[in-house]
Amino acid sequence: MIIKPSRTLLISTGILLFFAISLGTAHALHVNLPSIIDTGFIALALGMLLLSLIDAWRLSKQAPPSCERILPHTLSLGHNTSVRLNFSHSYQRPIQIQYFDDLPDSFQFQQLPYHLQLQPNKISSSQYQIKPLQRGRFTIAGCAVRLPSPWHLWTAQHFLAQPSTLRVFPDFSRMQSGQLQANERWLNQLGVQQQQRRGTGLEFHQLREFRIDDSIKHIDWKATARKRLPIVREYQDERDQQIIFLLDCGRTMRSQDSDLSHLDHALNACLLLAYSALRQGDAVGIHTFAGPSCVLAPRKGQGQISVLLNALYDIQASQQSADYSAAVKQLLLQQKRRALVIVISNIADEVDSDLLAAMAQLKKHHRTLLVSLREEVLDTLREQPVHSYQQALEYCGGIDYLQTRQHNQRKLVSQGVDFIDVRPSQLTTKLLSYYLSLKKAGQA
Repeated sequence: MIIKPSRTLLISTGILLFFAISLGTAHALHVNLPSIIDTGFIALALGMLLLSLIDAWRLSKQAPPSCERILPHTLSLGHNTSVRLNFSHSYQRPIQIQYFDDLPDSFQFQQLPYHLQLQPNKISSSQYQIKPLQRGRFTIAGCAVRLPSPWHLWTAQHFLAQPSTLRVFPDFSRMQSGQLQANERWLNQLGVQQQQRRGTGLEFHQLREFRIDDSIKHIDWKATARKRLPIVREYQDERDQQIIFLLDCGRTMRSQDSDLSHLDHALNACLLLAYSALRQGDAVGIHTFAGPSCVLAPRKGQGQISVLLNALYDIQASQQSADYSAAVKQLLLQQKRRALVIVISNIADEVDSDLLAAMAQLKKHHRTLLVSLREEVLDTLREQPVHSYQQALEYCGGIDYLQTRQHNQRKLVSQGVDFIDVRPSQLTTKLLSYYLSLKKAGQA
């Protein structure tokens, strides 16, 4: 417990000090003052001292309130969450407190410090908002509470140990909202353009009556003859396909766009695509490289989402450079069945022989998509008008960098690599569109 003088005591002490200096100055100038003034001032000062000592003693004997923190143990990266604090005390009078939760540095917060009046024999509650800006495991150690003395001359600061352990996951909020609506409508809201089904490479689902937009080639002529009504075969996407994310966790993925790093954007997109694929009966797995190692074999079922979340929530980008050949070699040793492998990285300003050789080797065994994240600032810089010499230099540098990237991308495309260069904010839509186009064509 730390006891500090309140503003009231400081002001009172300042006033007394002013009068003391005034009396001292008057005596130094040999100004005759009535003795009652000196006597009254000394009595007032001693009375103030006595009152402040009594108030401090009473405050030291006053027990701090108890506190209970209520909040989810799992949070979604970049989303606000309400934290509720319940305070109770044994005092016989209402008391005004000020509290401040001991939050980690990677959390944004609102409405702190907070003033709250505690009522006798009641639980007083208040809440505030927090927004996690970094994934991982964090602990809120406790809550600092400032308690006034009975006469408001002192303030006691108590630290109430109330530890809460939190896990900040990648953004799973859109997966939860997706469960509340049909999958097709949910994907349309994300901006995903879905293609019409094709009849080849799809599994037979059921027979039904012909509709205006059905293809004639799907008509089942035997069933039509029996029913004497046009009957068509309805197909569904092939299930039991496998999708594997080969995720770069190296230094280039530390690039920051808005509040999130490129690795955070990639994880959010991977989880949303995994959620969609698992709902359609496919199996999803992940391999990470150039940083913390995480290898999850493809599995089906919605339970795989929880496995992915728990395995990836605390992975952070490292300072290592990406070794694509080593990553592909490890994946080929563990994944024998043909799968759709989505490689997500940030291919900066060069494409070396290692990447070209790795993608060529991977293409021999799996269908492959290479995704490169592009910094948002490059597009912003290209669209802004130039008004100064410094802006002209920045513009020319950005254009030169983009041209180099495009040249390197043409090298990859010429090797037959499916390639997407995308801004992080558009990654989810691009990945879902690519996956669904393969599903509709019966190629994934």
